[in-house]
Amino acid sequence: MRHVGESSGRNRAERLNRPAPQQQRQAVRFEDLPEYKRVATQRIAGELLGVANPFYRSHDVAAGATTRIGGREFINFASYDYLGTNTDPHVAESARQAIDRFGISASASRLVAGERPGHVELERKLAAVYGVDAAVCFVSGYLTNVAAISCLMGPQDLVIHDEFIHNSALAGIKLSGAARRLFQHNDVENLENILKSLSSEFRRILVIVEGIYSMDGDIADLPALLELKSRYGFWLMVDEAHALGILGKTGRGSFEHFGLDPRDIDIWMGTLSKTTSSCGGYIAGSSALADILKAEAGGFVYSVGLSPVLAAAAIAGLDILRSEPERTERLRRNGQLFLEQAKAAGLDTGISMGHSVVPVIVGDSLRAAQLSNDLLAEGINVLPIIHPAVPEGMARLRFFITCNHTEEQIRRAVAVTAEKLRSLLDRNFGLASLDVDKIMQLLPAGVVPGGP
Repeated sequence: MRHVGESSGRNRAERLNRPAPQQQRQAVRFEDLPEYKRVATQRIAGELLGVANPFYRSHDVAAGATTRIGGREFINFASYDYLGTNTDPHVAESARQAIDRFGISASASRLVAGERPGHVELERKLAAVYGVDAAVCFVSGYLTNVAAISCLMGPQDLVIHDEFIHNSALAGIKLSGAARRLFQHNDVENLENILKSLSSEFRRILVIVEGIYSMDGDIADLPALLELKSRYGFWLMVDEAHALGILGKTGRGSFEHFGLDPRDIDIWMGTLSKTTSSCGGYIAGSSALADILKAEAGGFVYSVGLSPVLAAAAIAGLDILRSEPERTERLRRNGQLFLEQAKAAGLDTGISMGHSVVPVIVGDSLRAAQLSNDLLAEGINVLPIIHPAVPEGMARLRFFITCNHTEEQIRRAVAVTAEKLRSLLDRNFGLASLDVDKIMQLLPAGVVPGGP
């Protein structure tokens, strides 16, 4: 040990005495990054067309089927409160009791001093929803995918995912170091072609899909995926963020919708911020899977435990899901009504199946942003999804449907959307009408749209 210490000291002295390089390295300015250039270009393009920023609208109250922004009431299609649990008295009372007993924060990692009875109860109830052995909760839905995927997969492994998978899954794959391939959306034949050519080259294979796709509102073909799984021996992970509470007669999700054994799916993933109106995420599956994640997943081991008040709210949300399946039925009727009305009005709803998410595809990003602003002026709050979240030319408004929307609210929202979109199209409002030379003149020095 003495020799090691002496060697370390000599090396440190050598580093300190080493002559400084003649040319000092200069840090790159944030203003010079391509990410900033994209933001600046979008902002200036919007300003030229008089399009106000539709994002970061601050709500004055709890947002559900309606909300209040700047003191004004709006019909709201921009919140995940699918089953109306966010303002339910049972959820509020459960949260109050948790605050009175535990305060706000778990104040530590669950391994150290952050474990609370609510964590265990919530995980037990989540496992019961899916009919599996165990569940593990994380402090965010995004972190759930990042932590679980990076824990289970490594450089010798392969992850194959639907091309429309959520960004959090992509982040988890990148962190894992695993090889990554994508298959065309909901195309099981394309997935099989990838498996045929690559499955023998890797230690483990994970296939990731979404129960309901958050951008397009269609659903994964789980029966076909399970048939493929029986022949190629991969793990199947299903992201239920937008499916729990929505699919199936009692809202238990994709497996109930298709009448499948939930144990045939290796990894169920979901979030607590939608149907259960809390915050966080979960993985459900076998006891061995849960044990691995609780011992090895950095996002669990090194993260503070889920806030007790959030755990209590999620538990209450699951109680409502179990005891009031009529909420899921109302949501199903509302989603179908919205989809039918939108199609009848000539709106492009893409491949949505009319469950919890219905997009209205409008084309370019500036048109989508302006349509959102036009609807806000008419008392309807719905947000645009623009490039780079979706490809340019596929920008859309994304309508989140809840069980508490009324038929009148849905019919009015569709009618006004169709009217305002026709007006924008008639005026050729969008990127095509921009003066590119003027944008170039207004951009900060050195900023070139799309440049490095």
